[in-house]
Amino acid sequence: MSGKKKYFVLDTNVILHDSTCITQFKDNDVVIPIIVLEELDNFKKGNEMIHFNARQFMRKLDAHSNQNIFNGGVSLGQGLGKIIIRFDREFHKDLHFNFDPDKADHKILNAAYQLSKEEPERQVVLVTKDVNFRMKAKALGLRCMDYLKDHVPDLSELYRGHRSLPVGMDILEKLHDKDGLTAADLPTTPPLEPNEFVELSCGEHIALTVCNGPRSRLMPFEVQSRSGIFPRNTEQAFAMEALSNQDTTLVSITGKAGTGKTLLALAAALENIEQYQQIFLARPVIPLSGKDIGFLPGDVQSKIAPYMQPLYDNLNVIKQQNAKNGKKITQIKEWLKNERLVIAPLAYIRGRSLNNVYFICDESQNLTPHEVKTIITRAGEGSKMVFTGDIYQIDHPYLESQTNGLSYLINKMKGQKLYAHITLEKGERSALAELASNVL
Repeated sequence: MSGKKKYFVLDTNVILHDSTCITQFKDNDVVIPIIVLEELDNFKKGNEMIHFNARQFMRKLDAHSNQNIFNGGVSLGQGLGKIIIRFDREFHKDLHFNFDPDKADHKILNAAYQLSKEEPERQVVLVTKDVNFRMKAKALGLRCMDYLKDHVPDLSELYRGHRSLPVGMDILEKLHDKDGLTAADLPTTPPLEPNEFVELSCGEHIALTVCNGPRSRLMPFEVQSRSGIFPRNTEQAFAMEALSNQDTTLVSITGKAGTGKTLLALAAALENIEQYQQIFLARPVIPLSGKDIGFLPGDVQSKIAPYMQPLYDNLNVIKQQNAKNGKKITQIKEWLKNERLVIAPLAYIRGRSLNNVYFICDESQNLTPHEVKTIITRAGEGSKMVFTGDIYQIDHPYLESQTNGLSYLINKMKGQKLYAHITLEKGERSALAELASNVL
């Protein structure tokens, strides 16, 4: 059986996660239960990425469609298998006792189970991002798997973006020599990446540096305040430098709650606002308790206000730090009024080209890899893209620490000259918040 082509039966959430999923199974055949098309029909209207993926998939499916797609399947192309749309069958007697036949998930489960009985010589694999659904499939003896095209293999080895090195005084002195200090002068394993930050220490003497330029030179820099926000630790100093460097046009900042990710990004953006046409601060809207925002009372602005409030909270911190600077407070209010500074749900960038924009995406661990790619590809000339989030604090029902877009971004972009990443580890919100984060 191992040498034969497999059947991969797809759950709806796989398609909503990646509209190109049907081409990711090599020469194996892909089966779409008819109930999946019915579920996709419920997602065709809307501005979120799942709605976009639903529409994209249906267009691609239509391009492959003819009568054979319901009868034996049609080829997906050279080197690929066939795609088959499978009509519902009578609910199998093995499922009747434990599973409600009217539930969509159970119809998909029935389709996969019936196929495994009809084609015992070929392996049938149910693909779903729903952990509970996978448990149900296993209970029936079905092979099942997560969709792992964009899976980050080992989080313990995920790029941190910075390191600390004890060195001799001769190394610190070389920083300011004519030829300078390069990565080759340091006994580092693995080698330094472009835009990786290094804390060099010799006793009480410390130098903060970043690896860039010809011959991977280590460039020292001074810790500076931005918009009244002064870094409280070395990691924050590294993050602030990356966020302020106009040559580093893609930055990711990760860390637990209270490490200052969003505050640092917003402070750096406001400090450099004259270099950009607009600052756009956004976050994905993840429905509360599985309910869409439509159930909330009020108009659109009233519905999205609870989701956007944390971003306004960070802006208020900056205002408080500049309380004695009336001109700065007035400027911030003016920037909000004339939309030089925009705080909005991520869906609002749909269809836009982001030219000369400082773009900050907060809570980006709740994005899929495809969503992150879509956002970055909207970056026009003169734009800077910043993604912040906590890869261990995910609200999306079908994403995990190893499959979310932020982890994927860090894993794939490591080593690129336009990219910098910093992992923040020390909480600075308050002693109580840090205690709760570490202990509870």
